[in-house]
Amino acid sequence: MMTANSTTNILYCSANATICNGTSCVIPDDNFNQILNVVLSTVLTILLALVMFSMGCNVNIKKFWGHIKRPWGICVGFLCQFGIMPLTGFVLSLIFNVLPVQAIAVLIMGCCPGGTSSNILAYWLDGDMDLSISMTTCSTLLALGMMPLCLFVYTKMWTDTESIVIPYDSIGISLVALVIPVSFGIFVNHKWPQKAKIILKAGSITGLILILIIAVVGGILYKGSWAISPQLWVVGTIFPAAGYSLGFLLARIAGQSWHRCRTVALETGMQNTQLCTTIVQLSFKPEQLALMFTFPLIYSIFQIVFALMFVGVYYLHKRFCASPKTDFTEPASEIESIPETYAQMNGGFTANEKSTRNMNNIIVS
Repeated sequence: MMTANSTTNILYCSANATICNGTSCVIPDDNFNQILNVVLSTVLTILLALVMFSMGCNVNIKKFWGHIKRPWGICVGFLCQFGIMPLTGFVLSLIFNVLPVQAIAVLIMGCCPGGTSSNILAYWLDGDMDLSISMTTCSTLLALGMMPLCLFVYTKMWTDTESIVIPYDSIGISLVALVIPVSFGIFVNHKWPQKAKIILKAGSITGLILILIIAVVGGILYKGSWAISPQLWVVGTIFPAAGYSLGFLLARIAGQSWHRCRTVALETGMQNTQLCTTIVQLSFKPEQLALMFTFPLIYSIFQIVFALMFVGVYYLHKRFCASPKTDFTEPASEIESIPETYAQMNGGFTANEKSTRNMNNIIVS
C-alpha cells in the first residue's frame, strides 16, 4: 500500500510494500525471495551466454564482416535505435501526460540499446542473423556515447541530466557477454558446420523458453510494484508495438529486403530492459522508484508478448497462406557469392586466352 506525502505529493512505499534496495527490488523480510533472485539471475545469465553461443553458430563470418564493411543495414538500425525510439518515448510521455519521474523511465527505455532476445527471435522469424548480431553489438557499443546524448536532449524538461547515472560497466558487461559467446559460435560454425546446426537447433528452442522464463520470473519477483497509473500501462503497451512497426517501415523505405526488415523491426522494438532497470535503480531514490521501477517490467512483458505473436502469425502465414515461391529468408543473390573473374572458375585462363578461344569448346577436366 502506498501513501502520499502532503508536502511533496510523492507516493511512498509503506512498511509492508515492495522497496527497492541497491540492485534488487524484492519483498522485504522475504529471504527466500532474495535468494531466488540471486540464484535465478546467475542461472539465467549462464543460460543466456549458452544461447548466444548457439546463435553464433548460425552466423557466417564473411557475411557478418560484410555488414561491418558495408553497414547500410546497421545504419538503418542505428537511426531506428537512437532516433526513432527516444523520440517515440518523448512523444508518448507528452501525449499521455505521465508524471515527470515516469516520463524519465520511459525515455531511459527508449535510449537503451537492443537486447539479446532480438537475436533469438530473429532466428525464429527467418531474419538475417548476421545483421541481427552485428546490430546488437554495434548498438551496445554506440550506447556508450549515444545514451548520454539522447538523455541530455530529451530529459531536460523533466530533470537535471547529471542526476541520471549511466552504468558504463553494465554496458561493457553486456557487450562482453554478447561478443564472447557469439565469437565462439562463429568459430564452431566455421570449423564444424554440421555440429553447429545441431547446436543451433537446441539453442534456439532453449532461447525461446528462456524468454518466457524471464517474463514470468520478473512478474513474480517484482509483484509488489504493480500499483501504477493506467497511463503507464498504456505507454508500456504502445511503445514496443510502435518500435516494431516504425523499425519495419523505415527499413522497408530504405530498400531493405523483407527478411532484413523483420530483423530491423526486432532490433528496434526489443530493448535492453535489464540495462534500463539498472539505470533507474542507480539514479533515483526509493520513493521515486515506487513510481517508475515497474515500467521496464511492463515494457519487457509486452515486447515479448508482441514478438511471440509475430512468430505465431508468421508461421501460420508461412504454412497456410504463402506461395511456395515466396522468399522468406535471404535472396539467393545474397547467399551465393559472385566470383571475381572467370580465371578463378576455370583454372587460370587469362582475358587474352578467353578472347581467342570459344568457350563452348572448352572441356572441363
